Amino acid sequence: MLGCQAQSQEDVSSIPLSNDFNNYWYAGKAEIASYDLEQSRYGEIHKGHAVLIFVTEDLSKSKQVKLDYPQRAQKDKIGVLKLNFTKKFNTGIYPYSMMQSVFTPVDRNSHPNSLKTTMSSQEWCGHTFTQLNLKKDMFAINSYSYFEQEGDKQSDLDKTLLEDEIWNLIRLDYKGLPVGDIEIIPGIFHSRLLHQTLNKTIANASLSEDGTAMTYLLDYPKEGRSLSITFEKVFPHKILSWQETAKGLGGKTLTTKATLKKTLHTDYWSKNKNKYKYLRDSLGLK
Repeated sequence: MLGCQAQSQEDVSSIPLSNDFNNYWYAGKAEIASYDLEQSRYGEIHKGHAVLIFVTEDLSKSKQVKLDYPQRAQKDKIGVLKLNFTKKFNTGIYPYSMMQSVFTPVDRNSHPNSLKTTMSSQEWCGHTFTQLNLKKDMFAINSYSYFEQEGDKQSDLDKTLLEDEIWNLIRLDYKGLPVGDIEIIPGIFHSRLLHQTLNKTIANASLSEDGTAMTYLLDYPKEGRSLSITFEKVFPHKILSWQETAKGLGGKTLTTKATLKKTLHTDYWSKNKNKYKYLRDSLGLK
């Protein structure tokens, strides 16, 4: 039967991983974390909520989609850590619903780049969708929008670090995060909200420690933007908060913030009956 399902530990037996990593990420469960969100949009801050869902699964190398029958895939199978990142907030009378998925190989030595990322945004004016697929040394980008000037577009970018994969890299090996002046492709959430074309740029990256927490900061001097992600120093390095400061469409500088509320470690795909609605209360979600 098709559906969501976590990757099993035996699928990555050839990759040297710690016992803590195996016991947490290959227990047949996902980590679901809810956040209070303050999202900048239209020159104001709008309250809402965000959810980060991290789970391991088997991806097809050739098709870059979740395998229905991983036991049959043989060499086409690759283990990834997947992030599903959702934001929901209202702007005046109408709501925004945004979602991003990022697929990052667990075996970073053999596969140093994320294979795929997608982003969709829905609001009452219409919806947009962007997808990046790694093709050898390039990211193939397909972008769709209801706006005339954005329309349906295809382009390529040389492969490099994605801002959107930083969240997964923190969970996999935060000590391997690059620091200093780095080449990077900014996040799709940010680019789409400002109607900007995805392109490579330079950011200054730093990693700092404050007690039991670590903060990874990306500063984009050319764009006048910054993104900081704070997470637990100890495994499993849960994301505690993040903050993004940037100029909006009207040129006003605003700060988007999110702070952790609740976390669940569960096989959510099996909790799809009405009797499990109480779990949303456990996450502080209506």
